[in-house]
Amino acid sequence: MPADVIMPMLGMAQETGKVLRWLKQDGESVRKGEPLLEVETDKVTVEIEAPADGTLAGVRVAEGTEVPVGEVIALVLAEGEAVPTPTADTEPRVVREVEAIAAAPVTIPPTRKRGRLASPKARKLAQERGIDLDSLTGSGPNGAIVAADIQASAQPALEPAGVGESRVWQVMAERMQQAWQQVPHFYLHRDVDASRLQSWKSVAPAGTSVTDLLVKVCAEALKRHPRVNGGGAVNVGVAVATDDALIVPVVHGADALTLTQISERRKQMVAAARAGKLTPSDVQGGSFTISNLGMYGVDAFQAIVNTPQAAILAVGRTTERPWVVGGEVVARPVLTLSVSFDHRVVDGARGAEFLDTLASLIEEPAGLVA
Repeated sequence: MPADVIMPMLGMAQETGKVLRWLKQDGESVRKGEPLLEVETDKVTVEIEAPADGTLAGVRVAEGTEVPVGEVIALVLAEGEAVPTPTADTEPRVVREVEAIAAAPVTIPPTRKRGRLASPKARKLAQERGIDLDSLTGSGPNGAIVAADIQASAQPALEPAGVGESRVWQVMAERMQQAWQQVPHFYLHRDVDASRLQSWKSVAPAGTSVTDLLVKVCAEALKRHPRVNGGGAVNVGVAVATDDALIVPVVHGADALTLTQISERRKQMVAAARAGKLTPSDVQGGSFTISNLGMYGVDAFQAIVNTPQAAILAVGRTTERPWVVGGEVVARPVLTLSVSFDHRVVDGARGAEFLDTLASLIEEPAGLVA
């Protein structure tokens, strides 16, 4: 039997993937594990490998096309095999769904009348918001309605000047909007004396950044406050700006890494993010996020919680400010920390305790210098 090449599910919330580029053409010989095509998901661009040795055939999807996860997009034929004649069993799943919906009895739920095709997530949102699917035009494959269409129907279209319209940006914008609307945020702020942090950086390996130091410090604070971390592994995400969108690759097991290991990992992730070479595992499993805008001259800001995480740290630049030491006013390098919390998970007291630990570790990082 021919081996199917399918659009994989690379994330729990992923509904579709876009075929960016075919690396092999219809009729070319391929070997198992050899890259066949590049696919763009809502977070990363990945290469899809051949499932078997043989000949690539039956390519059904053109470059630039959005395809539902699980859809067969091509075949790999063994020697002597041919592309099967389309039947009810070999037709694309979306086609079969449309026909099944169109032929269904009149007792089907209102959201399915007239054979309207929609993703499960879109149907759920439509039911929650009382939106008639038949009143919408779908932007998904074969005119299917996806979650983004439901979101767009409830608000004016967003057209920010100078912003690209990549799939990654659209998904990021949708998720930020959902987090802002659904998460009950509260914010805590604190100025800290960054003298010891700067001293630590001066003796650290070349190329170590303030963000690397903060990953190390946050990892220790999260280990002491597991509720803020979500109770699992300490996996610290670092927000990285790319041409397409804001990506959050993750330093997994950050509490068990040395500063040198954290710095090396962060450099690799930033380079991969800006080159579009992150893998799904690079962006999954984060338990906390750091967003540092100090390099852009920002003094302080408040970030949106990166759901399903419970908190995010926003960091501005370090500047010389008046600071009282022993009853005298002196100039000290001061850093403003702003932590956004999900109030459903963390209350004000626990949030304050976490911030106090974080500030104490920055002002006196004894035991973390390694």
